[in-house]
Amino acid sequence: MSRRIEVALPFWLDRPDTEALDIAEAAKDAGLHGIWVGEMATYDAFALATAIGTRFGGMRLNIGPLPISVRNPAGLALGAGTVASLTGAEVNIAVGTSSPAIVAGWHDRPWSHGLARMRETIECLRPMLAGDRVGYDGKLLHSNGFRMRHPLPQARIGVGVFGPRMLRVASRHADELVLNLSTPERVAAVRGQADGYAAEAARAAPHLTVWVPVAVDPGPAALHQAAGQIAAYLAPPGYGEMFSDLGFGELVTTARSGTRRAELADAVPRELFEAIGAVGDPQQVTDRLRAYLDAGADTVAVVPTTADDPGGRAALRCAANILDQPISKEPRP
Repeated sequence: MSRRIEVALPFWLDRPDTEALDIAEAAKDAGLHGIWVGEMATYDAFALATAIGTRFGGMRLNIGPLPISVRNPAGLALGAGTVASLTGAEVNIAVGTSSPAIVAGWHDRPWSHGLARMRETIECLRPMLAGDRVGYDGKLLHSNGFRMRHPLPQARIGVGVFGPRMLRVASRHADELVLNLSTPERVAAVRGQADGYAAEAARAAPHLTVWVPVAVDPGPAALHQAAGQIAAYLAPPGYGEMFSDLGFGELVTTARSGTRRAELADAVPRELFEAIGAVGDPQQVTDRLRAYLDAGADTVAVVPTTADDPGGRAALRCAANILDQPISKEPRP
């Protein structure tokens, strides 16, 4: 499989929800064929993916990562099958553990046993997607008698990865790893570790996708938009430790002390955005995105800022330019 450039829909808190459709249209116009549709506090992911697939045909729809404590395997399978059936699109599904604030706070579900629940979710979901009648009896998950009417045997199961233990579980069981807000150096490290864990389990190395926030020639509005979103990720488990490793531990401590997001956003420096994103003029952005591919990512999913770039069109044009250029490493199979 060749390297890919895709788009991941952002959740900019200062923008209208319907901007998701503008970004999907811009991605289609730029010649990108894959889009990541997650879920936060706007639209249901499966409903939005159906709207995009119906409106912009030919887009590969990657749905998630969705929290495993909120969506059970049958619900995930039904959602993915519905989107594929109604749109005719290629559909992949990704899952993650999310955060206590979302799982326990928003949905009143227990945020616990993440590693075991992830393994069981994949074990239960895979035969469902294949069209088998499922009888699964795990320690945490149980499903008996369910069978999809619209199976998706080719769908990839991805996992949003944080921490070494989840990386090991995902590398041994999932088809795809999804990283967010990462440096190229972290991508390279994860690539090596994932390949090793997969080899130990005598299975193919998982596809590696990294979401990269992008701002082309950003003005103050775009930088503030990105800072506001980064601020929301400073405190949650996994993200906080990652930012601390990058040298922003004091900012993480401040976030975990209960400081309001608006105040945190004012304290997020451009250097943090540049560390985990692609920021600058078109050539700088293109070079940075290529660095993620050269580090071992199979797919780079661009998360465009839109405060001064409507629909993220400038960012997506920069990303699309890479499709016609050689990449220094050999494509992964």
